[in-house]
Amino acid sequence: MKCVILAAGEGKRMHPLTYTRPKVMLPIANKPILEWNLLKAIDAGIEDFIFVVGYKSEMVRNYFGNGEKWRIKIQYINQGDAQGTAHAIGMVEKFVDDFIVFCGDTIFGKNDIKNIIVKKNSIGLFKVDNPDSYGIVEINNKKVVKIYEKMQDPFTDVINAGIYHFNKKIFEYIKKTGKSPRGEYEITDSINMMIKTKQMNAVFLKEWMDVVYPWDLLDANEDILGKINKKIEGNVEKNTTINKKVIIGKNTIVMAGSYIEGPVIIGDNCRIGPNCFIRPYTSIGNRCHVGNACEVKNTIIMNNSGAPHQNYIGDSIIGENCNFGAGSKVANLRFDKKPISVVLNGNKLDSKRKKLGVIIGDNVQVGINSTINVGTIIGDKCFIGPGAVVKGEIKSNSRIM
Repeated sequence: MKCVILAAGEGKRMHPLTYTRPKVMLPIANKPILEWNLLKAIDAGIEDFIFVVGYKSEMVRNYFGNGEKWRIKIQYINQGDAQGTAHAIGMVEKFVDDFIVFCGDTIFGKNDIKNIIVKKNSIGLFKVDNPDSYGIVEINNKKVVKIYEKMQDPFTDVINAGIYHFNKKIFEYIKKTGKSPRGEYEITDSINMMIKTKQMNAVFLKEWMDVVYPWDLLDANEDILGKINKKIEGNVEKNTTINKKVIIGKNTIVMAGSYIEGPVIIGDNCRIGPNCFIRPYTSIGNRCHVGNACEVKNTIIMNNSGAPHQNYIGDSIIGENCNFGAGSKVANLRFDKKPISVVLNGNKLDSKRKKLGVIIGDNVQVGINSTINVGTIIGDKCFIGPGAVVKGEIKSNSRIM
């Protein structure tokens, strides 16, 4: 049994975080999304993988290599220009017979992957509260009748979860598949052709998480951190409180007066404290600095970034190589407590979150005593000057004074 993982997309709805990395390499609890899915598939018993890559594929290849680290085999196929899921799956025809395939940027459960493996010619389904955002699936007696594209008034809450078990028959229908209205070759169109002559089994999933927008990473991070076990490998000084489940990496120092309330994960070679407060559901990458009188909660801080002096960061995502000047703070709650709207790629979106701070790309410098308003998006390579008040969407390479 081979497992094909689709990992070629950029993830434009994840800007600015995907300007510098493919979506599947975005970190959750200090591991890329793709690695969490890989680990689930390995636990489900799979040892042979094909990654279909494209956008910034070298990052995926450099991180995962040939799979030796996990004692598995990984092959790579470069899709080139992203032309849809049917096109991506069609590229593996020469390398597979009986296989499962899933999207690398959606998080699945180990047992659900096992169930897909067992059930030949099957598709994973999931019930959601917002089916109008997804392709919905009509079923009858546990068989798929038809897959529909997004509908304004869907007649069911059952959606296509993006995981399949195929054999070589699927490639006959992929070759007959034309472009969809959005200009891509869709595997759902191939499946709709196939089920006219061949039954496809419906498998309902128990675990499934779609990570579409940057703030969705916070939900996924919370879910994964909720399942961690305590592990202290760094140096924790006296007069420090480590409460509940906390992971502290190698060569990390936690200085006196610091209070860490789990679940929290802190990577290797970090400097924490003195006298800082790290609250639940925070992930801090490698070589980071959270310093004196700082408070961080429910936040993802990527590698080589720092909040060294008197900073508050809540419900936020901070890219790599970023730094907060002394006294700079992030607002994460509206005065009226209403859900926070965000401008992303020029479009106004409802995050559906009552608490949301800032999404910051890589290589951003924030000057002292700056204030960042709720739901702010800051592109990569930006400079936020001392005392600036920042809100809305800030394009990459901007200077805000």
